[in-house]
Amino acid sequence: MPHFSKKLSPSNSILPEVSQHAGDRRIRRSKKALKETLIALMREHDFKEISITELVRRADLNRGTFYKHYRDMEGLLAETVEDAISDLIFSYREPYQHTDSLDLRKLTASGVKIFEHVHRHAAFYTLVVESQALPGLSDRICEVIKDLSLHDLELETLNPRINHSLYAGYQAYAIWGMILEWIKGGFVHSPEYMANQLLEYIRNRPAGTDIIHRSSPR
Repeated sequence: MPHFSKKLSPSNSILPEVSQHAGDRRIRRSKKALKETLIALMREHDFKEISITELVRRADLNRGTFYKHYRDMEGLLAETVEDAISDLIFSYREPYQHTDSLDLRKLTASGVKIFEHVHRHAAFYTLVVESQALPGLSDRICEVIKDLSLHDLELETLNPRINHSLYAGYQAYAIWGMILEWIKGGFVHSPEYMANQLLEYIRNRPAGTDIIHRSSPR
């Protein structure tokens, strides 16, 4: 079981603090309603067929509220995607955000946040998996996970014959494979159950290193 250390680089910084305007409850509620409604409508219609009028009607808002926050539907969709990706990055980093190394032997399900993230964005991920509304996004999600593994963490005494980039890709697609099965099964398991399963898979691999360290800047 690997023990990882964290690479000390600018990419490890926590997401920027939310500004006062973005933190306003009314703005957050309006944006949340628009994004959730957009995802629901995209499960029913092609994105190009969804009008702003239909969107705000379903969200119980008005056109003025929409245009206060977005220039067009494409802007709303882009922010919806980026919100999910940002939360994915934050959630993936949580187990090692405040430590220089991560001992997987001591990691518990409560420390694994990626499944809580997926469950929190269940409608979004279901759209990604079960429709063609967001082509290529599943590959982007895997690339994000791969990059986090490759640039944030490094194995202590990783076999020198192992290609780091390929190994990071292998890990990313393995995690995505678990998420796919979870979504296709209708989220029948809890996030905690999924986290425990991931830890069991990791801990039952052939004997190896147990420590992951933060990497030094490059």
